[in-house]
Parts: sequence; structure tokens; C-alpha cells
Amino acid sequence: MDHGWLPDLIYTGDAFESGAALFAENGTITRLSRDPDDLKRATRLPLRAILPGLVNVHSHAFQRVIRGRTEHRTTDRDTFWTWRVSMYHAANKVSPEAMYHIARMAFLEMALSGITTVGEFHYVHHDSGGTPYADRNLLAKQILRAADEIGLRIALLRTAYVRAGWNKPSDPGQARFITPRAEDFIADTEALRSSLTGRASIGVAPHSVRAVPLDYLHEVAAYARTNALPLHMHVAEQPAEIEACIGEYGVRPVELLHRENILDSRFTAIHAIHITPNEAANLGRSTVCACPTSERNLGDGAVPADLLYDAGAGICFGSDSNVQIDILEDARLLEYDLRMNKLERVILSDGSDLSQRLFRSATATGATSLGVDAGALEPGRKADFFSVDLNDPSLAGADRASLLDHVVFALERTAIRDVWVDGVRIIEEGRHPLQDEVVEQFTAVQRSLW
Repeated sequence: MDHGWLPDLIYTGDAFESGAALFAENGTITRLSRDPDDLKRATRLPLRAILPGLVNVHSHAFQRVIRGRTEHRTTDRDTFWTWRVSMYHAANKVSPEAMYHIARMAFLEMALSGITTVGEFHYVHHDSGGTPYADRNLLAKQILRAADEIGLRIALLRTAYVRAGWNKPSDPGQARFITPRAEDFIADTEALRSSLTGRASIGVAPHSVRAVPLDYLHEVAAYARTNALPLHMHVAEQPAEIEACIGEYGVRPVELLHRENILDSRFTAIHAIHITPNEAANLGRSTVCACPTSERNLGDGAVPADLLYDAGAGICFGSDSNVQIDILEDARLLEYDLRMNKLERVILSDGSDLSQRLFRSATATGATSLGVDAGALEPGRKADFFSVDLNDPSLAGADRASLLDHVVFALERTAIRDVWVDGVRIIEEGRHPLQDEVVEQFTAVQRSLW
């Protein structure tokens, strides 16, 4: 028999509705019911509104260990590239067991913030010297184990990394990432794919144009298309990446991907910051994952969301370096960065409801990018959702018409009280059952690393 939940309000994608219960069976939403008999047997959630779970499309879980460790100047000019040196240093100190504890910490924090699905862009594959483990997917399995224990849905985006860059010598800091042959990368991915269980799925991610040469990229893209897998890729995050691509191929990164027929509806460009209007048009059939909190922290620049929306591209969000984990903060920053640059307000509304557009990007568009049936409270979708306390100070005074605006532009994590994945409650009254253990073990890892 299915199970139902009866909050004060349910967000249906267009508005908040009252007097209705959401029902699910075997982890899938079956219906929204106003039948009196259904309402009587549904679990009452007083002073709560429920919304579809947030989708974090782009995470590097291991980078959670460097939060707060890089906020100081290391050279005369600190940039993404100097930050990367510190990140590589941390990546090369993490053991398989530490990877598990770090990922649990990152995923716990995601769950506490209303995230129900994560896309983990996973590129730490080997031991610190670059030698594959006996189980070539050992570290990926530690990530999957962590997500399963926290209860998150995960799309593991297994990442191909081949070189330091065009005309660059190998970088010892990248040794754990490198898989020189495309056939080995595909075989390892297929082996992991065949072992998946539960809420896990898989996609592939050529790291970037600078890290993956064109012939290798074509092999990975062909594998993704043959198996209908999501294909994600860092694109145009830094100006130096643009310059290197022009030097090697004579065109900019998005132009190259367009020319080589890599861009399609299953492709997600991560960042896509330094692009031209023509490149935005080239991305019109694809999705762009913006990571505004991380991008601001790294000094990357701002995603030209207005150009991308106008071109028809989907936009979703990621926590990326996990310097802060708050997908709704990323949603509002997408708009706020444009306001700062253009000296205008409400730029991304385009005649439609701004909060609806941003919330859809944080949920349904992200689910589409990862190839999961989530992101909306509709029959046939996964029963992934979260509740907010209508009496939380950050939502106080909101009425039904303004509640989504409050959620998108003002909600604090204190308002998120419960989180369900597959209809199973993983956060209850703002806490996870493993929370104390996860924090304690992560703290021990940090003490050993630093």
C-alpha cells in the first residue's frame, strides 16, 4: 500500500496548494489526492510545506577537506591556479578510508540543506603514486558507499583525465587522476556500472578540453551515446583554458565541442563562464551547470545566465568545491551576479516568474542533467522531497503567493526540517541519525591531514 503525507502546503511546480496529500509507493510518487479518506490516513505535517528535493549536479566531495584552508594569499597574485596547487596537495593525502569519511561529511551537509540527489564528478582514481588499486574502482565505491549510508541519490560522473594540458609536461599532482588509454577508462566505467545497486546511477565526464585530447574525448562521447549516459565536462572556466584551446585547435572550447558534434541534450557544460553570445547559442540544446558560490570563491567569474536562458539552454546548479553547500544560495547568486554587473534588478525573469525559473533550475533541470526521474512532485517521479517550517524566522510572514520567493531568496537552513529520498525520511527535525558519528570521524580525518 502507498503512504501519504499531508502538509499545510505542497509545491506543485506552479503554486503551493493546500488540502492535498502526496502519496508514494516503492519510492515513486503515485498521486496527489484530496480524497477525504486519503487525507485521514496520510501522515499529518502541521506548519510544514513540502517541495521537491534539490539537485546538486556538480560536486567534488573530497574538496570538502580544504574548506577554510585556502583563504590566505600564497603568492603575489592568488588565483584559481594557485588554489589548485593546494587542492592537489590535499587530493594526494586522502586514503580510501578517508575518502569515505570525507564524502559522508559532504553528503550529510547536502542532505541537511534539502539536497536529495548529487552528481559526483569523481576523478581521484588511483593511489598517490598513480598506480591503480587492485580494484580499479575502489575510490568510486567509497563515494557510493558514503552516499548510500547518508541516503542520497547519486549519479557518479566517472571522470576521464589524461594530461596536464596542451604542450605541458606531466604534473605529479595529477597522478591519481590519470587514465592514459580511453579503452581502460571505458572498461573501468563499465565495470562500475555493472555493479551499481540502489539509488546509484552513472555518467561519464571528460574532465576538460585541456585534460582530454580530442580523439579520447570522441571515444568517451561515443560510449556515452551508445549507453544513453549523461556526459558532463568542465568548459570555459578560466581564460587560460580558452587560450590553450585556441592554441591547440584554433577555436574556443564551446566552438570546438560544437564543431565536433559533442553537444546534445545529454551534455552538461560545467561553469561555461567565459563564452561568447555565439557559444551561448551553441549550448542551446544542452545544459549548463553553474556553481556561483564556488566560482566566486575561486575568482572564476560569473555565468552569463541571461544569454544561456535566451538561447534555450537549461541551467542547473552545483556545489563544486564544497566551500559552502547551499543550492538555493547558488540559485539566488545566479541572479545577483547579473544585478551587480548590469546595475538592474529581476534580470532573469524574462516576463515569467523569477523564483519559479530559479527553483526549476535547482530541481527539475538538475534531475534531467543527471538522468534521474526526480525534481518534481508528480506521479511517476521519485519521492524525493523536503519540508520547511512555516514558522522559521527566515519564512515568517510569507503567504501562499509569496512563499516560493521567500524560499528562493531568503530561506535559511534552519527552516529545512525533514528530507525524504525514495519516500524514506533521512533527515528528521533537522538531524540525520548518523550525524554525530559522521562529524566525529570527519574531524578525525581533518586532524590527520592538517
